[in-house]
Amino acid sequence: MWLRVRRNWQLYVLLFLPVLWLIVFRYAPMYGAQIAFRQYSPAFGIEGSPWVGLANFIRFFNSPKFEPVIINTVVLSFYSLLVFPIPIILALSLNQVRSRMFRNSVQMITYAPHFISTVVIVGMLFQFLHPRVGFTASLANLLGQAPPNWMGDPGAFRHIFVWSGVWQEMGFGAIIYLAVLSTVDPALHEAAVVDGANRLQRIRYIDIPGLLPTAMVLLVLTTGRVLEVAFEKVYLMQSPLNLGVSEVINTYVYKVGLLSPILDFSYSTAIGLLKGIVGLLLLITVNHAARRTTGNSVW
Repeated sequence: MWLRVRRNWQLYVLLFLPVLWLIVFRYAPMYGAQIAFRQYSPAFGIEGSPWVGLANFIRFFNSPKFEPVIINTVVLSFYSLLVFPIPIILALSLNQVRSRMFRNSVQMITYAPHFISTVVIVGMLFQFLHPRVGFTASLANLLGQAPPNWMGDPGAFRHIFVWSGVWQEMGFGAIIYLAVLSTVDPALHEAAVVDGANRLQRIRYIDIPGLLPTAMVLLVLTTGRVLEVAFEKVYLMQSPLNLGVSEVINTYVYKVGLLSPILDFSYSTAIGLLKGIVGLLLLITVNHAARRTTGNSVW
């Protein structure tokens, strides 16, 4: 092992900073996870705070916020997961475009929103969907209808959250699949054309099987983060009108741990730890199912 390290020391130097980041920001904080099992007080520190076992978890299970927060998180997460194929469809479509200028233009237009910050995206949504001066209000006035208040409508919150995310991320997500499609052997397409296969048949029998291993790995990783609903975007889109459907685990933990007068660190840590355990179980389950059904998995 040391001989390999000496021969390739440059690569290990490049690897040092990412590993250091992983240790400092991922593994070292695990020591603080025991706060979830204590009645933590900054005055006594982690070791000096009394041990309460599963009391914080039981408190969350018995809380009136438990059911709505869990339902909102699960519904919003799996709704976001349903649009997973859209970058694949975009990549397959762009791969069939013959004009390089048109393909590059569409690529640039679709992945540019990825570089817009979440704060700006939410600000744009509030402007476009404003009930008085927004685009939808102008369109409603033009049609002689009452302007809708989309951002205050609880029924519209999830749709706005998910589909604005699709608009922002689908182009950037398609880059990975386009890179995979570029590795498909052109001889397969040439042979399919000789055999009389049309464009849809070539996509079905050549391109999609080529994308399947990468798609399955990304789906497994996405499922593992299914409860990690984008905190910033949800929090910025929240209002008293849509709070019933927009309060998710991440926002609830933030409010309980940092915004409440008592700063209940133990309770918020317990909720966050519970979310991590559920995410880990989902990751293991989906990875096992993917390996059994398709033969492709993360491990």
